Amino acid sequence: MQPGSPALPVLPPLKAIQAFEQTARFGNVARAAEMLDLTPSAVSHQLAKLEAMIGRQLFTRAARGVSLTPVGEQYLKEVSGILQTLAVATERAASDVSLDCLRLHSSPSFGLLWLMPRLEAFRSSHPDIQISLSCSYEALHFSRDKIDVDVRHGRPNWPSYEVRSVRNEALAVLAAPSLLAQRPIGRAADLLDCALILSETTLLKWPEWFAQQGLALPEQPYTLSFDRSYMTLEAASLGLGFALESTLLARKYLASGALVEVEPQAFSAPVAAHHLVFPKAHSSFPRVRRFLAWMESELGHDFVY
Repeated sequence: MQPGSPALPVLPPLKAIQAFEQTARFGNVARAAEMLDLTPSAVSHQLAKLEAMIGRQLFTRAARGVSLTPVGEQYLKEVSGILQTLAVATERAASDVSLDCLRLHSSPSFGLLWLMPRLEAFRSSHPDIQISLSCSYEALHFSRDKIDVDVRHGRPNWPSYEVRSVRNEALAVLAAPSLLAQRPIGRAADLLDCALILSETTLLKWPEWFAQQGLALPEQPYTLSFDRSYMTLEAASLGLGFALESTLLARKYLASGALVEVEPQAFSAPVAAHHLVFPKAHSSFPRVRRFLAWMESELGHDFVY
């Protein structure tokens, strides 16, 4: 270093920061080690090195895992953004500037029933953007799995990410017109001895729905149960039973008349179940900004920032 030159900042090793972030994410050293392809002892060594460098305890250790101290919580908020910025810069440097690919991940039913039918409209209005779409219920890691935006199903509990929720979604009792003609429904109790289809992933399921109606569970077992909403909706459209499902996902079925909403005023319940999730740094990507603007135009007042 030349005399008079400013001292270089003391930076923690990148491996230590990665070990810290993954351990904080999972609350478990062994799980963090698995994600980083390291041994648990190697991760523990990196955490100890980082705490020694900072001079403060970042985790509280317990037999069942670890939890962040207040210092650790603040540190996580600050370093997560730095790591994401580094990942974005690396991606930009490595990418072909002539090729812009929007990488989306979605919960399966939203991807199939809502997003897929509309992708051609997005592609037509943004022909310079390629689209890569994968679907699963797994919450992927944005940098490791190379995801720009994740459409997640569940309750919005992702404090370190940007979250934009779809509102005005409701869970409603749906049935094929032919089934409803055979089994007219005038009150909730009429459903107790009907063929019911259980959708295992919805935020509100039949047991909670009946409880809200002041009724006990039906004595007979469910006719069918599915772990994907699109399977539940397809089965209901075939007249195989009554379904409690999302009106957002069922729009195509409702618009075509394949399904109808049973007593919409009395039986439906509002829910915020689908959310666009992404790291704050991703909002600087033009392709992400354009996708979010398109989603807002498609959803209108149903899209909330």
